[in-house]
Amino acid sequence: MQAADDKELLEKNKDILLKAIGNVVKRERLRTKTGINKFSYEYDIGNGLLSYLEKGVSDTKITTMWKLANAFGMKFSDFARMIESELPPDFDFYK
Repeated sequence: MQAADDKELLEKNKDILLKAIGNVVKRERLRTKTGINKFSYEYDIGNGLLSYLEKGVSDTKITTMWKLANAFGMKFSDFARMIESELPPDFDFYK
């Protein structure tokens, strides 16, 4: 039973994290006043992937996250802090 509970917790926390990433990605892309197709083309990020990221339903590689940060004109560490600020204050992936 414990393993099933752990799996449910990890899935729940993954969903929370993906939604936070999606919120930041969409907000920052809209700030650029660029449509999803143009943005994905300009920054070599698949528009399907970008759409799924913005919806908070897809995980991605660190290299894509880095590209997004740079596309938004910021350092990756600042982008990560923005995502972290979207999470609940006590967020811990394993708790």
